[in-house]
Amino acid sequence: MKYRVIWVLLFSAFCLTRLSFAQDMDTDKKSEEENKTDYTEAITLVDVWLDAMQQFEDIPGISAIALEDQEVIWKGAFGEANPEDGVSMKTNTICSVCSISKLFTSISIMNLYEDGLLRLDDEVGALLPEYDLSQQFDQSGPITVRQLLTHSSGLPRENAISHWTDPSLEFPTKEEILSSLKDQETLYPSSTYFQYSNLAMTLLGYIVEEVSGQSYDDYVQEHILDPLSLTDTRPDMPEELWGDQLAVGYTVKTIEGEMHKLDLFDPNGVTPAAGFSSTVEDLANFAAWQFRLYDADQEEILMPSTIKNMHNIHWMDSDFGTSWGLGFAVYKGPGDKKWVGHGGYCPGYRSILMMEPESKLAYSVMTNSNDPNPRAYAIDIHEILSKAKTIEAPEDEMLAEELKEYAGYYEGQVGRTLGYVGTWGDKLVRMDLPTIDPGDFDTYRRIDKDHFVRIRDNGKDGESMRFIRNEEGVVVQMKYYDNYISEKIVME
Repeated sequence: MKYRVIWVLLFSAFCLTRLSFAQDMDTDKKSEEENKTDYTEAITLVDVWLDAMQQFEDIPGISAIALEDQEVIWKGAFGEANPEDGVSMKTNTICSVCSISKLFTSISIMNLYEDGLLRLDDEVGALLPEYDLSQQFDQSGPITVRQLLTHSSGLPRENAISHWTDPSLEFPTKEEILSSLKDQETLYPSSTYFQYSNLAMTLLGYIVEEVSGQSYDDYVQEHILDPLSLTDTRPDMPEELWGDQLAVGYTVKTIEGEMHKLDLFDPNGVTPAAGFSSTVEDLANFAAWQFRLYDADQEEILMPSTIKNMHNIHWMDSDFGTSWGLGFAVYKGPGDKKWVGHGGYCPGYRSILMMEPESKLAYSVMTNSNDPNPRAYAIDIHEILSKAKTIEAPEDEMLAEELKEYAGYYEGQVGRTLGYVGTWGDKLVRMDLPTIDPGDFDTYRRIDKDHFVRIRDNGKDGESMRFIRNEEGVVVQMKYYDNYISEKIVME
């Protein structure tokens, strides 16, 4: 009997412990949900702003995505991938990502490094028999894999065969690039200056082939693209998709203000440095993989320590203004945090991938034009979404709902100014369009019906913003600074 009582007591204690643990788990999950940032209203502003910028800046098409760790916060596409045929830009529209290709080459090299097939301090000539570029500095140290990865090798920026500015867009083959090395020489002694070099990264791709025994394309496909299911990422430009899922590229505007359609190019032997095509969705997945590795305790393509090492600074130029990791650009970005990634600029396309490892935020932007600066767009998207963390839960839910009737576009009748009013918790925000600083929008609190005042940086009240209704009680105008009147309009 005594043992039965003891057993009952032990079983009861076990059940209570399990119940307590389950309750704690539920509490933690609930707390996590409560602390999760609601990006809804910030996302609306991103959509409004980027839609306006695509039109005002006459960008054929632009796609973008924002990622927080493993979750896509927002994605959107505006304009057209193929204006002549009316093909819309989408977030799965493929563009050339040009120099972002260097990240796939760098990861391939580090994969071979982990397998013990090469060392970072191996000399290029020892790994690539065809390498015979002349070293013009007798006192230079050796040119190694590490220096190719960090653009500190002293090699020229390009191979000896003109292609970037050739109207035919005919890129040289691997054989042509290797045979022309004898006609080139180093610009600087190795480990002296940062010199961005497409040639250096191209040679790394050839080293991948030499060391692995596979073609470059096959190696990347097998070891990176397939494991990460990057189905719309390729080490080439898929001709069969051009004008449909693959966007048509356009030049910068000429002095006459015109953009010209470019023919599809074949990256050929420059592929390891600039030949990949991809989508913002795939690049977000690529970033998510890197963030996963930060917390992983096992290998996923690379070891966690390897990707962290690649994201660290391995080269700092003498002016402390240019720093580089192993294949990755590493720099102080928004919020004075360490950001890593790469940009791309090829005939007809520009792109960016920016990642902030500490908060695990990532952004990718692609355009099918050489005019816009995708990095600036990515930073501005970040600035808007980051402000979502400042939105406090409305104390008055009814007020928050009422504010929605003020949201919309307002166009000035004199000067044709355009602005957008949106909700921000239990407040309103106003953004002028277009703007190169969309994160610097004004916030307004309600004084009484249809009357709002701007909240200054010090929390004090600023100028007024009033709304005017028609006879049916519908908001039709906005008056701000007690002077300017704008009409509420419907944007097509």
